[in-house]
Amino acid sequence: MHIPKKGLRAFGIAESSSGRTCSVLTGVVMRKDLRIDGFSFGNVTVGGMDATGSMLSMVRELDRRDINVIMLSGCVIAWFNVVDPARISLETGIPVICVSYEDSEGLEADIRHHFPEDEERVIAYRRLGERIPVTLHTHQTIFLRASGLSQTDAMKLCNDFTLEGKIPEPLRVARLCSRHLVNCGSLRPLSLTRNADCPKVSIHKS
Repeated sequence: MHIPKKGLRAFGIAESSSGRTCSVLTGVVMRKDLRIDGFSFGNVTVGGMDATGSMLSMVRELDRRDINVIMLSGCVIAWFNVVDPARISLETGIPVICVSYEDSEGLEADIRHHFPEDEERVIAYRRLGERIPVTLHTHQTIFLRASGLSQTDAMKLCNDFTLEGKIPEPLRVARLCSRHLVNCGSLRPLSLTRNADCPKVSIHKS
């Protein structure tokens, strides 16, 4: 990956809860000069284990060969729906950076409390490994997990995509879009969604 390249593109994915059964995912394609040139949408089950598959479907549905890195806003979303960044990187051939924003002693105890018989979920969480704290040029600290690229490159990319505060712009915009979809109730059938219990949003891509 040629990090200094201005045309380098990140695909940032963030979620917002739309109720007790489902969360909305938004993916935003953004160049390193912060120009937006693509969107993709999906959903995940609250308390499920379908986040990885939904994100992979979003990348495939987007059908772009110019995405250089995928950024995820958290590896555990939608009430302990655990994402597998390594699988996303392996199946797409694109490096993945998972970004979180708060220090924590970990979620394993919470997972065991809420899902006492779900050892698969615990194993998926353990497989994520440790987060690495990184201080951005804004003097804010974030926590990274990187798959398919070095921690150093992951830190440089997060720095390049962060204007202020501690949320890289692809993730900030994706989060805003997800919240808007939830708040305005723009939920329509989505062909790639397999869970009939989830409200569904339309796919748009460019």
